[in-house]
Amino acid sequence: MSQGRSIRLFLVDGTPNGLLTAEIMNWTGHVLTGPRSKLAELVQRPECARTGVYFLVGPDPDDSLRTRVYIGESDDVAQRLKQHNRPEEQGGKDFWERVCLITSKDQNLTKAHAKYLESQLIQIATQTGRCVVGNGTAHSYNNLPESDRADMAFFLEQIRIVLPVLGFDFLRELTKPSAPTSSIAAAPVSRSPRFALELPRYRISAQGQEIDGEFFVLKGSKARAEWVGTERGYQGLFKQLVDEGMLVADGEHMRFSDDCAFSSPSAAAAVVSGRSANGRTSWLVEGTGQTYAAWQELQLNNLVPDSSSSSLTE
Repeated sequence: MSQGRSIRLFLVDGTPNGLLTAEIMNWTGHVLTGPRSKLAELVQRPECARTGVYFLVGPDPDDSLRTRVYIGESDDVAQRLKQHNRPEEQGGKDFWERVCLITSKDQNLTKAHAKYLESQLIQIATQTGRCVVGNGTAHSYNNLPESDRADMAFFLEQIRIVLPVLGFDFLRELTKPSAPTSSIAAAPVSRSPRFALELPRYRISAQGQEIDGEFFVLKGSKARAEWVGTERGYQGLFKQLVDEGMLVADGEHMRFSDDCAFSSPSAAAAVVSGRSANGRTSWLVEGTGQTYAAWQELQLNNLVPDSSSSSLTE
């Protein structure tokens, strides 16, 4: 099993929708995040006077189903955020709804460190493909001594751990089922058996697998040529995958050009079927008649009872 970690969260004003700070034990980094509506309070925080990197996060204006992220760095983040809060025509940015700032508690981050982190974070966000990166062309910055690059590698690792806990998934590694074993990170990855979804009437066959809580439809799987269900639900997602080239025309069907991650088995089943579908019953463990729901229930039933809890009932 991988090593557990403690993350300390603090609600600055005592409400879940206000400013929030996060820290990991034995990490010098400090995270401050909040909604744009709290910007006036956020820029008064002492963290905003330090050197750091920041993220502006909101829906992509060109595709509301996707998240747009702008990644920046500054040695005076408060002033930079005030500039970003201006209207677009005055050099600001309109799309963002939340801001996340990463600084160092010991204030040892220099301008060079921040520029290096910004460069690496833009590269990671672009490679994972979970968001639209709003930075345009990114310039690589490597003007750091080897020892500093090693320190920043650890710093980046902690950022990638803490941000998903706060609801920011755009840096989370996408471990695809088809990825070679050698390219998979050292951390253990949970994998389900392979599932199949068959629509014999339409000669459609799709394969899927769940990895670290994400349900993937595998590359080469077939889907309906068009959305035939009601104009709601996952119709927008179906169209988005076509527009992005994830679903490509292949004769009378659509074909997945790569492994595609979905938020749930039902979202995956709906895109394959071209209409709303219950993925918990539509997906079957490959080579069996066992549904996804039955397979998941079996995992619960196979758990070894906790001896401490069972003794309490005796």
